Amino acid sequence: MTFTEWFIFFLVIQVIHFLGTWKLYVKAGRKAWEAAIPIYNGIVLMNIINRPKWWIILLFIPIVNLLMFPVIWIETIRTFGFYKKLDSLLVIVTLGLYIFYINYGTDATYNAERSLKPRSELGEWVSSIAFAIIAATLVHTYFMQPFTIPTSSLEKSLLVGDYLFVSKFHYGARVPSTVIAAPMVHDSLPFTGIASYLKKPQLPYTRLPGLQKIKNNDIVCFNWPADSLKTMWGDNSGEYTYKPVDKRTNYVKRCVGIAGDSLELKDGYVYINGKKNKLPYRAKIQFYYTYEAKKPIDRNTFPKFLINKERTGVYKILTEYWKNPKVQDALKKGGNLSKIGSDSLYTEVAGGVSQSLATKLKMTSVENKININLTEEEVARLKKSPLTVSVKKINHGADKAIFPHVEELGWSQDNFGPIYIPKKGATVKLDAKSLPFYEQIIKNYENNNISSVGNDIYINGEKADSYTFKQDYYWLMGDNRHNSLDARYWGYVPFDHVLGKPVMIWFSWDANAPTFGAKIKSIRWDRIFTTVGGDGEPVSYRYVVFGLIALYIGYSFYRGKKKKA
Repeated sequence: MTFTEWFIFFLVIQVIHFLGTWKLYVKAGRKAWEAAIPIYNGIVLMNIINRPKWWIILLFIPIVNLLMFPVIWIETIRTFGFYKKLDSLLVIVTLGLYIFYINYGTDATYNAERSLKPRSELGEWVSSIAFAIIAATLVHTYFMQPFTIPTSSLEKSLLVGDYLFVSKFHYGARVPSTVIAAPMVHDSLPFTGIASYLKKPQLPYTRLPGLQKIKNNDIVCFNWPADSLKTMWGDNSGEYTYKPVDKRTNYVKRCVGIAGDSLELKDGYVYINGKKNKLPYRAKIQFYYTYEAKKPIDRNTFPKFLINKERTGVYKILTEYWKNPKVQDALKKGGNLSKIGSDSLYTEVAGGVSQSLATKLKMTSVENKININLTEEEVARLKKSPLTVSVKKINHGADKAIFPHVEELGWSQDNFGPIYIPKKGATVKLDAKSLPFYEQIIKNYENNNISSVGNDIYINGEKADSYTFKQDYYWLMGDNRHNSLDARYWGYVPFDHVLGKPVMIWFSWDANAPTFGAKIKSIRWDRIFTTVGGDGEPVSYRYVVFGLIALYIGYSFYRGKKKKA
């Protein structure tokens, strides 16, 4: 819906409100016309039901207003003597239209002095829970939202099992475009898989003013642009599948390129405007290396310095080996996987050997050559190990899955570009060569009809040889360069997909620990209440936070005893 359509919808709601309540306004000693003036009628209604005038603000905040309207309806009918549970149920089920019946079909009496205190303990409990949910939804939607890190794409800076607070106000809180949705859940209801929202109606994209702009190397939380694209990975067999922007999958990556930058990737390293990107201290680039040792690699010979608190202590066999026909055949025959093929078994190593996996695969060790995901510092140390034969970086070949999915470019996840990152107001030339870079933006992100006839390009039915961008775009990647699904595969991230800025890790543990008890033991106390940004070693403020919590609990206890006395 456009802003014009929403304005018309707003006026219709005002007419319905007037028709359904004007007699109640009169019974409360007000004028009938006061029920017809937008916004003013809400202020008058707050006076009638003896509630704070600022409540009217909550009625205009998307998602929060879904919770506030039922509260207002119930407060209104109770002010006119309808206290029964059935009355409350009917006014909610009928979306407030039950007030029409009270307005025209009953001899309702205004009770200006009614007690605002719930009439039962259950009512008081429900009232407290309702307003707690409203407050939490307001904070969750517009100020601060909790997230968890499910993958290792930003390992070293952010670990799997980190729980974050993401600030909505740093880059400006995005007003939800999906107006009918369950509060404080994302795209599905817990434990059901059922969509938590209705696709229509939708608000036009709006964002509140922010405190700062996105800078190079900021860690950014955003909605995955490719979440509903059937055209990913160069597959054009399907059409664009609509999913609301604010309900697409949440991702966290590092913004290596901002709007207006020219970006290139050489041997896995990012170059911005011709200069190698310098990352902050906490960011550690990682690549896969082939490590060849003088002896077979097992839990005794694997370099001990690679087994640390940031690694899981488990060999993980890559997916392609599980699907490999030779692997499947060997498993059926009870063979030793380490002897498959002419070369040794390649594995993704996170340190140590999983005994359960080794038993299942009937092997006591892998051979002397494995693939390990390493930082530059770890590579330097590994090369000095007395058991090391060589440590060679893995180089990936051309891959059509790499954006913009043009096979002739020969780009890979380690080498591609340069590419231009679109900036709002900038104009680019459109032709057969440049179109693959910007077609997704023009069609799916900026909502234009685009088609090609021979060498001619048409936008919204008009021939075009250039295009001017309507918003800024960003290039977001993981520090774990060989283990990250990022912009190299789906392309640019529009600013309207940006959620916020991670500011603090409030909890952290090993999410992959096999049992709850193991998870408790794996709590990373040194990461709890540490800031995400900044340079140098992370500093934890957990003792400060725990101290403030203890003071609050002590004060509450003291105040409670004093009140009781």
